[in-house]
Order: sequence, then C-alpha cells, then structure tokens
Amino acid sequence: MVRLGQVMYLHKDAFDEYQKRHAALWPEMKLALREYGASNYSIFLNKETGQTFAYLEVPSVETYNRIADTDVCKKWWKYMAPLMDTNPDNSPVTTDLKEVFHLE
Repeated sequence: MVRLGQVMYLHKDAFDEYQKRHAALWPEMKLALREYGASNYSIFLNKETGQTFAYLEVPSVETYNRIADTDVCKKWWKYMAPLMDTNPDNSPVTTDLKEVFHLE
C-alpha cells in the first residue's frame, strides 16, 4: 500500500461549507474513490492558514490518478472549485508531500 499526503488550499470563508460538502459526499464519488483504490482517506484542516492535509492509501498511484479522468471526479472538482484554490481544469491546487517517517 502506498501512503499519500497532499496539502490543498481553502478560501478562509469556505471552511464550514467545505466540511458540509464532504459530510454529504456523493455516493457515486465514494464509489469512484474506492474503485480507483483509495482507502483510509482523511482530510484535516488548519483553520489559521486554510490549508488542508489529505492522507490516503492506495495500492497503485497510477491507478488512483486515473480517477481524474472520470466524469464524477470532474463534476466534484467543479462543485468544490468556489471553495478553494484550483487549476484551470478545476482540480485543486495541491502540494504533494514526501513521506519521511512511518511508525509500523
């Protein structure tokens, strides 16, 4: 299993709405995440900076990355775009983190 960590950037007035939308994550988005290998997925928020830290585990990064080509993922990105920093395709601006320690 590959452990992934990413930082994303919320607009400071969007914290509550971001949490609300994730609490009601669409069933088809949940299904897509699972189909593309995501498990043990958590998102944490730093309210002082607006940064989120996302952690998830996937069996294959290449397989997981293909979720970006699905209609449901593109629809989710568009839905979430007003709340966060995004790229021109509505995907969230992310900073991938390198794992430097893991306690087994």
